[in-house]
Formats: sequence, C-alpha cells, structure tokens
Amino acid sequence: MKAIMGPLMAIVVGMIMVILDSTVMNIALPTLMEDFGSSVNTMQWSITAYTLALSAVIPLAGWLTDRFGAKQIFLITIFLFAAGSLLCSFAATPEQLIIYRIIQGVGGGMVQPIGMAIIFKLAPPNKQGAVMGMLGIPMMLGPALGPVLGGYLLEYATWHWIFLINLPIGVIAILVGLRYLPKVERRSVPALDFWGMLLAPIAFSTLSYAVSEGGKDWGSANTIVSLIVGVVALVAFIFVEFRHKQPLLELRVFKSTDFTIGIITSWLMFMALFGSFLFVPMYMQQVFHYAPLKTGFMILPQVAMTGLFMPIGGKLFDKFGARAVCVVGIAFVAAGMFYMSQIQADSGAGYVITATMIMGVGMGLSMMPVNTHILKAAPRRLVDRVTPLTSAAQQVVVSFAVAGLASYLSTRVADHLATSKGDKGVSLVAAFGDTFFIAGCIAVAGALLAIALRKPKASEGDSAEGVHTPVMMGH
Repeated sequence: MKAIMGPLMAIVVGMIMVILDSTVMNIALPTLMEDFGSSVNTMQWSITAYTLALSAVIPLAGWLTDRFGAKQIFLITIFLFAAGSLLCSFAATPEQLIIYRIIQGVGGGMVQPIGMAIIFKLAPPNKQGAVMGMLGIPMMLGPALGPVLGGYLLEYATWHWIFLINLPIGVIAILVGLRYLPKVERRSVPALDFWGMLLAPIAFSTLSYAVSEGGKDWGSANTIVSLIVGVVALVAFIFVEFRHKQPLLELRVFKSTDFTIGIITSWLMFMALFGSFLFVPMYMQQVFHYAPLKTGFMILPQVAMTGLFMPIGGKLFDKFGARAVCVVGIAFVAAGMFYMSQIQADSGAGYVITATMIMGVGMGLSMMPVNTHILKAAPRRLVDRVTPLTSAAQQVVVSFAVAGLASYLSTRVADHLATSKGDKGVSLVAAFGDTFFIAGCIAVAGALLAIALRKPKASEGDSAEGVHTPVMMGH
C-alpha cells in the first residue's frame, strides 16, 4: 500500500483541480454576467461548452493511453487544463471565456478516468475497494467544496481567481506525477477508429446540447434538432463499433448481465445524487435566501459524512461484495431525499443539514462499491476500452436527469402558483418537495435494482496477463 501513495497523491491533486473547477462556475455565473455586461443565455455557455468538450474527449481516452501511455497522456491533460485556466483568467469577452473553457474541457475530460485507471491497476487485488474508496473522496469533496471556495474568492477577491487558483494545483500535480507515476508500456494499436472518433463526440455533444436547451424548452427547434442528430449519431456509432474489429469503444461488454445491471444501478444512483447537488443549494438560496458562501458551508456536514463512510464502503465491499453495501447505501440516499420532500419554509437549517447528512452516508457507502463492481464485472481484457463510454454515458444520463428534474420543478412551481393564489414562497416550497420526492423514487429504483447485483463470474480468457488499465466512470 505504501508504494501506491505517491501515484495516488498525483492523481488526487489532479482530480481535485478539475472537479473543483467544474462546480465553482455555477456560483460565479451571476458575477461573470455583471462583469461582462452579458445575458444568462450567453454566459451559460461558459458552463455548457466546457461540459460538451468534456463529454467529447472521454471516448478517446482508451485509444490515447494505448498509443502514448497513461502517464504521458495524464500529464498532458493536466497541462492543458492549467493552460486553459490561465487563459480563462485573462478573458476579456464572453466569447473568449467560452473558447478558453473548451480548452479546459479538452484537458479535464480525461484527467479523472485515466487517473482512476492508473490507480485501479496499481491497487492490490484484495485492497481494490479500499483504495478506490480513498480515490473517490475528491469526487465527492469537489461538488461540495466548489461553492464554498467560489463564494469565498468572489466575495474577497475577483472572479479571475477561480481560474488562477488552478495554476499552483496543476504545477503540483505535474511535478508529483513526473516523480511518482509509473511508466506503463505502450501497446501496439490499430489505426484510429475514424468513424467512431467522429460519431462519438457528435453524439455526446449534441445530446448534451439538447439537454441544455431542453432545460429551457423541450419543444424548441434547437432541442428537437439536436436530440434527433444526437440519437442518429449515437445509433450510427453503436452500429459502427459493433462492426469494427478494433473499435474505439468496445460495446460488447454490455453482453455481460452483471456489467449491465451494475451500470444501470449506478446511473439511477447518480441521477438522484446529482439532483441533490443542484436542488439542495438552490432551495437554500431561493427559499431561505442564503448567500452562496453560506450555502456552501451548509453542505459541509454532507461532505463530512461522505468522507467518513466512503472508506467504510470500500472495506465493506472487499468483505461482503457490492449487493448488500449498494442496497443499504442507495436506500440512505432515498431516505434523505424523502426527508427533504417533507421540508417546509420554517423547517430551518437543521432540517436541511440532517437530510443532507443522511444522503452523505448513502453516498459514502455506495459510490465506490458500485463503480468497483462495474470494473470487476467487465471482462478484464475489454474493461479499459469500454469504461470511457460508461463515463460519457453517465454524464449524459445525469444531464438528462438534472434537466428533467429542473423542468419538473418549473412545472410544479407554475401549478402550485395557480392553486396558492400567487403565493410564490408557498409554491416554491411545495414544488421543491415534489421534486425531491421524484429524486427519492429514482433512488429507490436504484436500490431495488442493486438487489440483483452478484459477484461477477470470471470470463474465459480473463487472466491478469495482458490486462492494462481500465478507465473508471466520471463524477
């Protein structure tokens, strides 16, 4: 275990930099709109463009690491992200910021999956759950600490520092990576799957764009056209990959029932979890009228419970397997959501903290077990080529969930306004309660599906020999 601490440190630092930046932008948007004198419709692309770039490059991770080596690609992506951050800090127009955020996304998209892949390979077989549990901590710290850090920098410095702060972190990650990351032997690779490389970014980018536009209006021309293009590109991508001898992404892994059940379980869990990341802070700001910095501090108890129970979840996975741990963990997430669904305007901060702590317990217990189960369920000779798809698909699924829940929230607000004679406060509370209830139902579906999880059977030819790094799913 001591031998893995150096590489683990390099990966964790890099992941923290990327994940923090992904969440800090949400709180900075109003400040950026004011500073640039721009509208929300324009400035939201500083977030959307980053996400599109992120989703587009993930499918290339497997081929690039095969061709050039995991260490080299990891360090290059860290450099790209830090360089994009520096450029963002100098942006003078919204268009410049959007372009520089795309550079960030190209770098950031592969930091987490390649980093987790390196650690998964280095971890001792009987300690994989515990090691991946440690690596999962920055995945959960980022979404919660991002608003706190962003709020602090916006209040006591300027928005430029939400990007400049990435520079020292990036330099540390590169230096530690150069010193401790092992050199992985490059593999001979076939010519790049051109049609796969072309269709995958089109599919994921247009679907992400459709989700972004659908959050405002699912019936708009932009949404419908983007959705059609995305679905057609995705179907064509699947067709091409099944026919290709050496595809960019090996979709045949979905023939494994254990893998498929595991991945769908994780999708349902993440749909509920990321709903909480969005709507709990939104509730505190819109109903309790808390400032962003105070809202960020309110989420810290949830982070504490997640950090406490994530290593426990990893150790329980090593001892009992995925089924029991995931069922209990996702059930905690559902319980926290249902508890939030009963919230009232006068419930107070303690009510929200209790609910988020319950969710934190569930997140800590279930996050790494379900992800590690997915890696173990995939045939080892294929796992490193398909997990980039699971990472990209997870982002698309979560985006659909967030957009769908946001649309549902807006609809419920309008419905409650009609029945409450225009009382906006009462309508907001009721609409949020309805939305949390739906998120809880999604989590229940995940817990029920987790009952079907079983210890993956070793597939024929799945020896450790010749196996290289799998790429884990994204945050």
